[in-house]
Amino acid sequence: MELLWNILLIAIGVGITVIGSTILVDGASDVAKKFGIPDLIIGLTVVAFGTSSPELAVNINASLAGDTAIAIGNCLGSNIFNVFIILGISAVVYPISIQSNSVWIEVPLSLLAALMVGVCANDIYFDGYAKNELTRTDGLAFMGFFAVFMYYTVYTSKTAPANDQFAQEMETEMKNQPSMPAWKSMAFIVGGLVCLYFGSEWLVEGSKAIAKVAGLSDAIIGLTIVAAGTSVPELATSITAALKKNSDIAIGNVVGSNIFNIFFILGTSAMINPLPFVSATATIDILMTIFSSVIVFLFAFTGRNRNVISRIEGIVLISIYLVYVGYLISQV
Repeated sequence: MELLWNILLIAIGVGITVIGSTILVDGASDVAKKFGIPDLIIGLTVVAFGTSSPELAVNINASLAGDTAIAIGNCLGSNIFNVFIILGISAVVYPISIQSNSVWIEVPLSLLAALMVGVCANDIYFDGYAKNELTRTDGLAFMGFFAVFMYYTVYTSKTAPANDQFAQEMETEMKNQPSMPAWKSMAFIVGGLVCLYFGSEWLVEGSKAIAKVAGLSDAIIGLTIVAAGTSVPELATSITAALKKNSDIAIGNVVGSNIFNIFFILGTSAMINPLPFVSATATIDILMTIFSSVIVFLFAFTGRNRNVISRIEGIVLISIYLVYVGYLISQV
């Protein structure tokens, strides 16, 4: 009975967190419009923050509570889930076209983010320290890279929006969003933040309880259940785009989210509370995060059509994820 209750608690937490991120984006976007901020900038900043707000809420909650294994697992697990499941499913629904700026700049930047985690989380190997952890200084460095990434995103989309379909999609979405009274916008923002707070807390608490009952570590729960739950907004966005045969939107959504997760969310978490890497699978998790960026880059140059992730490659991505989860479970 306790197990069923905790599963229900996780489901409710995911649902409330997703609802919170949605209404927060609606409210914040409307406020931004009232201040005269262009639709394109709103789409590339406010919406990006909104789709990753579940991960951010969970990580802040977990970091403040000292549950650093969940915070680390959530970020790395979300990135792994984004590539292997979200891109995989999107490609199966409709092959994904990868634009040149994604191939040469954004995917390598996501790889850089993963490599930075690998370096910063291996203090014993690189610096001879007594333990591996992401320090507050590491967090500040990540935030610096995030600022550069946001500048690049806004600058390139403003200078060449016609060639950036992801940016066009975001701009169109913002233009089609109806205006609302100021009181309603603020109510949406406050309501969204409240939902994110309680939803993330219930998700973390339910996940920790299941980990205890099932004999799983917090790290494994963070890498799987929590990561999948907080990735629901990205999953919904990408599948919707694929069903509309605009699956190329998925690559911008996923790669942007992965960069955001490491540089901003993991950076913020480390600044709140240093994140020790003590999980038995930590090295494999980091390598999988790195591999997720490498395989997208490779798929862009292999197969019959360059710059396209085919349905078969989508199946390969999903299969790799299933093998990875099987490995995690085997380590219990």
